[in-house]
Amino acid sequence: MGNLLIYSAAAHSCIWPRALPRCRPHRSSQERKPVRLIVGFPAGGGADTLARLTAQWLSERLGQPFIIENRPGAGTNIATEAVVHAPADGHTLLLVGPSNATNATLFERLNFNFIRDIAPVAGIARVAFVLLVNPSLPAKTFLEFLTYAKANPAKINMASSGNGTPSHIAGELFKMMAGVNMLHVPYRGDVPAITALLGGQAQVYFGTLSGSIEYIRSGKLRALAVTTATRSEMLPDVPTIGEFVPGYEASTWYGVGAPKATPAEIIDKLNKEINAGLADPNIKARIADVGGTVLALSPADFGKFIAEETEKWGKVIRALNIKAD
Repeated sequence: MGNLLIYSAAAHSCIWPRALPRCRPHRSSQERKPVRLIVGFPAGGGADTLARLTAQWLSERLGQPFIIENRPGAGTNIATEAVVHAPADGHTLLLVGPSNATNATLFERLNFNFIRDIAPVAGIARVAFVLLVNPSLPAKTFLEFLTYAKANPAKINMASSGNGTPSHIAGELFKMMAGVNMLHVPYRGDVPAITALLGGQAQVYFGTLSGSIEYIRSGKLRALAVTTATRSEMLPDVPTIGEFVPGYEASTWYGVGAPKATPAEIIDKLNKEINAGLADPNIKARIADVGGTVLALSPADFGKFIAEETEKWGKVIRALNIKAD
């Protein structure tokens, strides 16, 4: 793997991977210039976990340092803008997620156009949301909950991890498609929202499977349905919302992007190596541990996926006039 190192163009007249056949390893200070994977979330969450898993795999496969740089803030827009304006040389990548798709509509003025300015590289994973309720709510099944919600309009507090976040919009899509009226109560992140649900300040929350599975297993929270099109292997007895509300589907997802002008050969190499990781049983198991399934796509198919998500959630945001805080 030594010939996959990044070399200084000035010192060796080649960069990765364009001139690999002509490159000869030299142990210079420039030889192992790290690749930064910028993450728009704090360290420790599900997105950060998937980013670190991907970076570790790529480092091992390519013999090249891949480091995580957390730049939270402004709904991932700070991280995205940093990558948009970074040199398109393969040394700066972006962890892409659903916020990138929704921000295009949520924010009236951005200093970039995500679809235009970020090149899709590869998908990583899709992670289900779970319709969670406090056990004190008199509904033990999804249909019982639906009946209860319709009989008690505006009396159920629906927590979210913040106004305009994927958990909020997943809940709003449910309200719209199921014909129920719940009061949205935004919190500053997943942990405060779950804390409010555990404490009874909120009765419902569309939380990620990775962030809620231990509460479900311990009985502290009740899982009534998952939001993906198919049932989760982690909760095989829990139905999908789509089984009762035809056409409903929502998930959080992650992948990798790069500055738009990044050479195609670099994007294709990264795509090949990331997809090789997603085919590895150990990586699949690690993704399953956070409630995810692999999202192995070509750059073109990942770009199509992002465009479809942007259009889908843009319609919901515009219909409900949701604005970013």
